[in-house]
Amino acid sequence: MSKRIRKAVFPVAGLGTRFLPATKAVPKEMLTVVDRPVLQHVVDEAREAGIEHFIFVTGRNKGVIEDHFDIAYELEDTLKRRGKAKEYDALVADLPAAGATSFTRQQAPLGLGHAVWCAREIVGDEPFAVLLPDMVTLGNGPKQSRCLAQAVEAYEAHGGNVIAVEEVPPEETHQYGIVSVGKDFGAAFEITGMVEKPPRGTAPSNLMISGRYILQPEIFDILAKGEKGAGGEIQLTDGMVTLSGSQAFHGVRFDGKTYDTGSKLGFLAANLAFGLTRPDIADGLRAEIAKLLG
Repeated sequence: MSKRIRKAVFPVAGLGTRFLPATKAVPKEMLTVVDRPVLQHVVDEAREAGIEHFIFVTGRNKGVIEDHFDIAYELEDTLKRRGKAKEYDALVADLPAAGATSFTRQQAPLGLGHAVWCAREIVGDEPFAVLLPDMVTLGNGPKQSRCLAQAVEAYEAHGGNVIAVEEVPPEETHQYGIVSVGKDFGAAFEITGMVEKPPRGTAPSNLMISGRYILQPEIFDILAKGEKGAGGEIQLTDGMVTLSGSQAFHGVRFDGKTYDTGSKLGFLAANLAFGLTRPDIADGLRAEIAKLLG
């Protein structure tokens, strides 16, 4: 029987240069989609999937992330004294349990694979999830689970390693990591190959790696070798390709939509999409959109 997925790694050391000057003093992960930081949306998704321990791989000037997942005594006291019970309850509901968060430092920007490797001592010898903090997901329909929950279901059915994927237009495949498709199991499929940003016209499919992974701990031994790939960085995809030589990988087609909030267009689209799911503002937002398009 497969070990349960209890821990998740969030690589949050990036500089966010595509959002300067907004990210000069505010980490890109703390920019808001509606009224919640991008990173909070991703942590919410992990919680929904049953994650119990949240591991943040940070960099310099990211202290506000640690503060966000801590008690804010003055703020909470002020809310209670002013009778703002709804706001206070929302803060408390978002607060992780004591000891459920860990923070470690990626001291140099050596790539996603290196960031994941930095969490090795905290993860230990058990399978774990990785969630890219730029990518926020919405399931289809009001009760549809988000991406990581669907990946966990595939892991529980097949074991091994799982990568969430999503369709992209064929003309955009050169921008993403792309998988090759083997035997299909319905909700999941066998992955027979992976390639990072294939040249135009050479992609083995139109299924992009969408930023949600479930990996076995043997990936750490591979990443420890420090072999550099695209961009002169230690790439997680390269490590997974090596691991696939000895372990099974399955893909799960995410039944929903992923928004890349690391791009300006994706960030704006995420705000609209999440705003339209909110009963308190959806009607007003639709009216404002209609005015802008009018």
